[in-house]
Amino acid sequence: MSELEERVAAVRESISRAAVRAGRDPLGITTIAVTKFHPAALVSQLYEAGIRDVGENRQQEAEAKAAELVGLDDLTWHFVGQLQSKKARRVARFAGVIHSVDRDSVIDALAGADRPVSCFVQVALSDDDHRGGAPIADVERLAERIVASDGLSLAGVMAVAPLGAEPRPAFARLRSVSDRIRAIDPLATAISAGMSDDFEDAILEGATHLRIGTAITGKRPATP
Repeated sequence: MSELEERVAAVRESISRAAVRAGRDPLGITTIAVTKFHPAALVSQLYEAGIRDVGENRQQEAEAKAAELVGLDDLTWHFVGQLQSKKARRVARFAGVIHSVDRDSVIDALAGADRPVSCFVQVALSDDDHRGGAPIADVERLAERIVASDGLSLAGVMAVAPLGAEPRPAFARLRSVSDRIRAIDPLATAISAGMSDDFEDAILEGATHLRIGTAITGKRPATP
């Protein structure tokens, strides 16, 4: 096995162990390999290793990779970074899932896009707005707007664990927000939470989508 395949296998094993602890089926958990700053060639290698969900943080970089790898028909592109409303339509051209919808202007920009888009409402779990996310008090209103918008569907909620704090209590708060979202749309059951350092805690609190970077891809190249 290559080093990349070994990392993929190790992450899958960790996911399975955490799912067993939580009394969950690991097959119900989607692993998104976040490939920020890595070349399209790495995405191809991940595809060969069985990865079918890839996450990107930046519109221009992601758009170029998606165009280069257009032949990988069953690869799903997830946009997981903060999204500017002026770039939202461009992102919707290649990303079928957007995890960072956190304000009205982004919903307005995505509504009526050329293809259906599945949206997560990003929830701010701390006062650090540098990482994006809507205040918890605004989440249900934004969810209702997504449900009412042409071409958009509500997947669920997404969050990043606060820096310098234990992640599991934060993910427990996100789970309670998810419960409220399902009252708006019973199909919006997804929870996007957990990265390389905390995905096992996220699984224990119901995460269905994990956004894992370095634990799968290895050390990032230098920032361009």
